[in-house]
Amino acid sequence: MNAGAVLVIGGTSDARQICQQLDGANVPYTLSVATPTGEQLAGDIRGQVRCGRLEMDEMIGWLQHNRTRWVIDASHPYADIVSRNIARACEQAQVLLSRYQRPEQLADLTHPLLIHVATLEEACEKVRDLGERILLTTGSKELARWRAGLPGKTLLARVLPVPDVVAQCAELGFGVGEIFALCGPFSAEFNAAFYRQCRVEVVITKASGAEGGYQQKVQPALDAGIPCIVIARPQPTVTGDELLNSQEAFARRLQRWLATRHGEEMRKQK
Repeated sequence: MNAGAVLVIGGTSDARQICQQLDGANVPYTLSVATPTGEQLAGDIRGQVRCGRLEMDEMIGWLQHNRTRWVIDASHPYADIVSRNIARACEQAQVLLSRYQRPEQLADLTHPLLIHVATLEEACEKVRDLGERILLTTGSKELARWRAGLPGKTLLARVLPVPDVVAQCAELGFGVGEIFALCGPFSAEFNAAFYRQCRVEVVITKASGAEGGYQQKVQPALDAGIPCIVIARPQPTVTGDELLNSQEAFARRLQRWLATRHGEEMRKQK
């Protein structure tokens, strides 16, 4: 089996753990990441790593050229466009697709200061009367939209410590006191101190699950009386048995896939 037969997509901690499971099962694979940062986060996995975004036609070509048999989409839960392109490419190339989506945390928590919204635009509407100093823990990709949607507010961007991201913040008008280049996840104690130090009046975040330190972000904000706006996850592109929401679920799916592959090889030998 060649390294392209199994393709893992995502520069996330989830993807890295999936790769480690494939390593443990001696399955050759390729990990596809979009940026050099994702490549660094992959660490010392044994699989092949390819770096760079693929348009849908390019992805179809890659799957066909490498005779890919299984794609595991472990991209970020909010990478909706990426996941939809992967789903369409797999459908056209007739490749099995599994979607790994980490479970949410505190999904049933209710609190007067905890506000759930469906979109970035709805978050902008909600936040206008809640405060002036807005902490964004939503990543760097949508900073321009936040800037456009919240004119006049002091936006504090907590982003990855990557030169390109910091440069992007500066280009969007974030000053030195508004850019916080840090690599999480962070403890609840750290976040509580961070909110005090930065005089945060509203926190905007995503339901990033335990891996994203969701509980450690939300609970200190609520404890300090700071409103917390949470943007809901997009609906997954995969449903049913191929939607996996834990590493244990992936381990079981991997065992089934290996058993199927073994059966196919046995039939070929007869």
